[in-house]
Amino acid sequence: MTTLAVAANENLAQISNYLIYSSMAVYTLAFLAHIAEWVFGSRSKVGRTAAALTGGAASEAPAVQVRTKGGGTAVLDKPKVVTRSGSGTRDVPDGPGAAGDTEKGDLYGRIAVSLTALAFLIEAAGVVARAMSVQRAPWGNMYEFSITFSTVAVGVYLALLAAKKNVRWLGLILVTTVLLDLGIATKWLYTDSDQLVPALDSYWLWIHVSTAIFCGAVFYVGAAGTVLYLFRDSYEAKLAGGGKPGSFATSVLERLPSAASLDKFSYRINAAVFPLWTFTIVAGAIWAGDAWGRYWGWDPKEVWSFVTWVAYAGYLHARATAGWKGRKAAYLALFAFACWIWNYYGVNILLNGKHSYAGI
Repeated sequence: MTTLAVAANENLAQISNYLIYSSMAVYTLAFLAHIAEWVFGSRSKVGRTAAALTGGAASEAPAVQVRTKGGGTAVLDKPKVVTRSGSGTRDVPDGPGAAGDTEKGDLYGRIAVSLTALAFLIEAAGVVARAMSVQRAPWGNMYEFSITFSTVAVGVYLALLAAKKNVRWLGLILVTTVLLDLGIATKWLYTDSDQLVPALDSYWLWIHVSTAIFCGAVFYVGAAGTVLYLFRDSYEAKLAGGGKPGSFATSVLERLPSAASLDKFSYRINAAVFPLWTFTIVAGAIWAGDAWGRYWGWDPKEVWSFVTWVAYAGYLHARATAGWKGRKAAYLALFAFACWIWNYYGVNILLNGKHSYAGI
């Protein structure tokens, strides 16, 4: 490689770094806008009561009932939350979302989504610049994997929004964790642009690692929905039992989709990507056969990829088993995602094996 080409690659690497840091700045603005959406969308007690009286609050169902007493005096009955008997079968409508049916909250929510989209484009440009600087797929080490992972996660979120799915409630959690991911990547995982080790220099890098990144990003979205399901389910159970939720639950959890909707969302997300995770493991085995002359060697990365597969397979099976629906299945889904996280951070950093390409 000529001196001019080396200098050009170094410049591209610097541009990539600048773009990644710029995306972090825009993500921070999006984070603040999402916070504003939740704050301004938090309706006061007076506002919630007025909405209940008019039947306008999605989380207060049904509206006030009017009955007559004696000579025709109107009596207002207290609104009640409609539930069905049986765990996990409550007939509770979805909440109004982070904006809380308020004009100002909705404005900040739209600003937050716009800033998130802008940060996504900047970060994606940073990933492309990194690829150009190394002249290969930009996921040869943990730093490159991390910046690509967060880009794909945001891309999945924006794609769901573009498909008119009710997922704007996910924005604050997503942007927060993306900032955490990029902070860890730039602070502790950063590696200068370099060429691949021989075992990774294969077209299988584009196939195997790209699908692993996409699966991880989608699994993350499913895990976020599962966590919120557990909170919302506890909130609904407390209401159904006649309890009085605290101010946090009243101002935040009531605006989320119902527990049933969150549960269905997480299940569909995980079920949709599970076949691709299966393909990821198969593709990795084929690549291992080309690179090392054996398809499976119980390397730590291979073991934990398989453990993750088994955990998600168990979750999907549990959803089809009556005794394991609801919270039990949700805990299993979170365990499966924890296995994926450990397979990425723990195995790469703490364990030695043929897949030790952390670069740190």
